[in-house]
Amino acid sequence: MEIFTQIAPLKAFLQDLKCRGQSVGLVPTMGALHAGHISLIKASKSANNITVGSIFVNPVQFNNETDLEKYPRTLDKDMKLLQSVGCNVLFSPPNAEMYPIKATVSMDFGVLDKVMEGKFRPGHFSGVALVVSKLFNIIQPDHAYFGQKDWQQFAIIKKLTEELNFSITLHSVETLRESDGLALSSRNLRLDEKQRVTANIFYKSLVKAKTALLEGKPLKEVKGMVASMVQSVQNVRLEYFELADSKNLNLLENVEQSSQPIMCIAGYVGDIRLIDNMFLD
Repeated sequence: MEIFTQIAPLKAFLQDLKCRGQSVGLVPTMGALHAGHISLIKASKSANNITVGSIFVNPVQFNNETDLEKYPRTLDKDMKLLQSVGCNVLFSPPNAEMYPIKATVSMDFGVLDKVMEGKFRPGHFSGVALVVSKLFNIIQPDHAYFGQKDWQQFAIIKKLTEELNFSITLHSVETLRESDGLALSSRNLRLDEKQRVTANIFYKSLVKAKTALLEGKPLKEVKGMVASMVQSVQNVRLEYFELADSKNLNLLENVEQSSQPIMCIAGYVGDIRLIDNMFLD
């Protein structure tokens, strides 16, 4: 596995490969890798000659300084894991390489970044879009791979790709889960033993809500049920539960308003924020 921390050598390396007709897949991450990330690497390897994994904890997408400081960083372990599954290239730049001057560019995605995550984390998706734009420009992949767990992020990156005319095919890869349903997440590393046991309440709530909605229960009633389920667990707090159109993220009042609705949930276990989602189909 080739390892790069600087942009110029990486671009030169990849340009040589592209001149020889090699296709490139990109898996952008913030590290603390788990099996979900590895599923993205494998998806890329199955369709591309070269797979680039990036590890960069992007400071401009955090609107909580404490959250940025506590975000797990396991670079040595991550490098070994990527190498073990045949990742061809790792790009792991320092902050000064990605942001040699203070970032001032901001992006607006209309309704896409005003609801759910965007409502509770203002500026987050502008920071995500900025770093993804940088990675797309630096690496110029043919394909890029993202996890379904961050569906709102995927919808925004899709919009970014369309509006900025990136010639990149995007792929959303199904969320991987623990045996009790907890969605794999780098933030799970911060859960202590007791928190880990209770963290799957968000998945349990989605399962119950899906059944209720498909049975025709009103959304208001289902929202109340989810809130009660989450609030019944000690040291767990619900931030939001919403039903949205998966294509445009418009919030829905009932299942019939969309051909492809998705349920999205976010909340805290202690001070650790977790998100999850589930399609109704």
